[in-house]
Amino acid sequence: MITSPDYRVLETIGDYMREVPYDVTRQELYSVESLYKGFDFHDNTTFEKCYDTTVYRDYIKHGKKADTVLERLARSLHDFGIEQALDNFLKGYDKFKSVGVMGGHGLLRTDPMYKEIVLTSRELTMRGSLMITGGGPGAMEATHLGAWMAGRELGEVEEALYMVSMAPSFSNEGWLETAFEVMDKFPQKEYKSLGIPTWLYGHEPSTPFATHIAKFFDNSIREATILNIAYGGIIFTPGSAGTLQEIFQDAVENHYLSYGISSPMIFLGRQFWDEEIPIYPFLEDMMEKGRYKNLRLTLTDSSTEAIQELLDFRNNK
Repeated sequence: MITSPDYRVLETIGDYMREVPYDVTRQELYSVESLYKGFDFHDNTTFEKCYDTTVYRDYIKHGKKADTVLERLARSLHDFGIEQALDNFLKGYDKFKSVGVMGGHGLLRTDPMYKEIVLTSRELTMRGSLMITGGGPGAMEATHLGAWMAGRELGEVEEALYMVSMAPSFSNEGWLETAFEVMDKFPQKEYKSLGIPTWLYGHEPSTPFATHIAKFFDNSIREATILNIAYGGIIFTPGSAGTLQEIFQDAVENHYLSYGISSPMIFLGRQFWDEEIPIYPFLEDMMEKGRYKNLRLTLTDSSTEAIQELLDFRNNK
């Protein structure tokens, strides 16, 4: 019989780990099938019982800041496994082909910018890029929809856009179902994309268009990861507080050459970034004053120009 107090502690930890609704020893990224296990897009009531919803409900129950040491340990072990799986996944890619897209989660599927992101991502994916986002709705979803539709005719892309437009916002009924309907009508196995969402924002459903999903409990790990792996550059589309934070995080890493290189920072939407939220002229001014160095900045309304800038950077490495 085990009587050592140390063993009793280990038994307590083991019992707790077996009770949580997620696998603390997970060694692979999520797929849409595993993240949404239990969801049937023909029956939207099944969303409340699927894996992702069950984990999020448990996450809220125990607090966004874990309410016990055991819960914190369980989440940390899960996230460590996802980090390891992500490292293994990225080994199969040229790091300079990893391109990030940042932008607002509230971007409607009916907004012209949504379509612009879809077409940009589609083209970059067909040119060998691995498209990376925070894995949520809005600009993030548009990126993964574009990657999903890579290789298809523009008429099919238009049809997919029409299908998802029936539920323009992630807060609309049918948002998730219409995405699954598109995937069902236009199945594909060839093109990959990477979504990196978090249960911190679990009220925003993760886009199912991402073929590989690294979902974390710890948002700080998730935020840093997106910026750190997008060696091929980042396209910033209109957004609010979260996007602004990411811009300055990226600028700091590029300024200090934290990873040995400065990657392109492309601002798509001239009026937005030059006038509505004048981040671009601010960064230019800071570069002139020497407060920022090494930044590779582009401001454009043209997805063609954005794509060419990324390809030129990649090809000259």
